[in-house]
Amino acid sequence: MSYIILTRYINNKTYVDIMIRKCKEHGYFRGEVCPDCEEEGRYVLDTEREERLGRFISGALRHFPDDVGLTMERTGWVDINHLCDIMKRRYRWATQERLIALVQSDEKNRYEIDGSCIRARYGHSVDVELDYPENELPKLYYGASQEEVDMLLESGIHPIRQRYVHLSTSYNRANEAASVHTDDPIVFEIDAKAAQDDGIIIMTVNDNIVLAECVPVEYISVVEPEDQTD
Repeated sequence: MSYIILTRYINNKTYVDIMIRKCKEHGYFRGEVCPDCEEEGRYVLDTEREERLGRFISGALRHFPDDVGLTMERTGWVDINHLCDIMKRRYRWATQERLIALVQSDEKNRYEIDGSCIRARYGHSVDVELDYPENELPKLYYGASQEEVDMLLESGIHPIRQRYVHLSTSYNRANEAASVHTDDPIVFEIDAKAAQDDGIIIMTVNDNIVLAECVPVEYISVVEPEDQTD
């Protein structure tokens, strides 16, 4: 997808403005024109406010619901109307439509809405028990730094500062995810079928991300770049 990029300066900060708009036919999108019909659509949210609202929603739904006054179900759901009331006390411009626009236009598919409830799909540090469908891919992937390789091959993959281990559905996605933290990532292949056959619970969140509580060492191996076919 291509965007028309606008740059704005607000409070001595530079924002690359990929605003959220709404197409009457195709719904919310990010950019200047709808990617499906190229109509301009109606303005909903600019980049500065999208970033501020996104940070708040991420914290509230993943890390500190109690601190902002939210009651979270064991499976991560909270009441969307209650969340909107809390949002509006912090940001007068934060309407329910803008929250829905942020969720529905998010290409990373971070959140989901079901009726009157909303939750983060992944990235939790709070203790939740997510209930997504069982993974059906026989192989999954996990990216790490060179420094982590020996430790992972010795003790397996365990969550660090998060409730679940986040696995990728392809070599390239794992490599890309690890590249955020290291210049020379190593990618592990996970024998997901064998792990699940042995009782390890692995859940599919979306097309890119799969969650597990841990991956024991016997199910992981290092993938050499020349061996990957992704």
